Amino acid sequence: MSLLLNQPPKLCFRKPVLVRSSSSSSSYLPQTLPDAIVCVDPCRPHLVTFVAKKDGDMTPLEKKAPMEVMERIGIIGTSNGWLATFQEDRVHLIEHPTPSFEFDSKSVWLPPVVTLPLCQTQMVTNMAMSSSSPEEEDFVVALKFLGPQLSFCRPAAGPYSEWINMRIENPCFFSSRIMFSKKDGVFRIPGSGGHLIGSWDLTGKQNQTPQIKRLRFENIPKMTKTKLEILDSCDTSEHLVESTTTGETFMIKWYKKTVPKTIKGIERLETKALMVFKLEEEEGHAVYTQDIGNLVIFLTKSETLCVPASSVPAMRPNHVKILDVDETAVVDLAAQM
Repeated sequence: MSLLLNQPPKLCFRKPVLVRSSSSSSSYLPQTLPDAIVCVDPCRPHLVTFVAKKDGDMTPLEKKAPMEVMERIGIIGTSNGWLATFQEDRVHLIEHPTPSFEFDSKSVWLPPVVTLPLCQTQMVTNMAMSSSSPEEEDFVVALKFLGPQLSFCRPAAGPYSEWINMRIENPCFFSSRIMFSKKDGVFRIPGSGGHLIGSWDLTGKQNQTPQIKRLRFENIPKMTKTKLEILDSCDTSEHLVESTTTGETFMIKWYKKTVPKTIKGIERLETKALMVFKLEEEEGHAVYTQDIGNLVIFLTKSETLCVPASSVPAMRPNHVKILDVDETAVVDLAAQM
């Protein structure tokens, strides 16, 4: 929690939001939700939640796929409406995934994954795709593995497609998740703690050196010692999300803590707080905010989405819906601690 403890006292402080469980530009295009999201946890592969679009909202389904199916296909997660699975060291992309994970829709097989020295490729933090059309020449799939390996592939190259593997040197990125910025045409990974953001372009060059941006957190909320101790005891992760309707980029700090409830004999994690920062990357600012305007955010460990509230009748503006293997919860960003 050095982020919170080391801020200069002259900053304007506001309080972070608590969880309640269960600028415009015409050049940007409307953003919509995919038909489905598959929520996974790389450290607990037996826990998978299928979330389907229903009445404009994203709703977790009660139906679970058989364990033998989950073990056989090795679910990675979803991006842009496609599900990625691991089967015999190859990545299988499936369009329009179903709750039963019986696939009869369009699919794409990618080449075998090559593991770099001193890396591992069995645990994937998440996948990101540059678009939803594998036929496009500039379509790129990115896999962020737990640890230093980052891999890219262009399926449009057909039999000549291959994985471009890169070793990330800075360990602050090892457990982070990757996203694709449609605004800037680059893949981005936030470093642990959120002070750094690494960007990789679509050139596919081997050993590409990422562009690193440093951020300064501003407007950090003032908290009591007890509140700080609670957040300091949480598991914290950082997630980037972009609104293509407004052009804004947000970083979400997600605080989760173990609670005395179990799922399949394992203690579950429950969200204790979220902190949302609006990024002004050119200036290096990450400004804490409790107002994202007429937007709503869907936060998952597979992908994070930001859409206009008007496109989600069941959601009120300025809210975040958490969809995870442990919980479904809604956060009102205007709420106070």
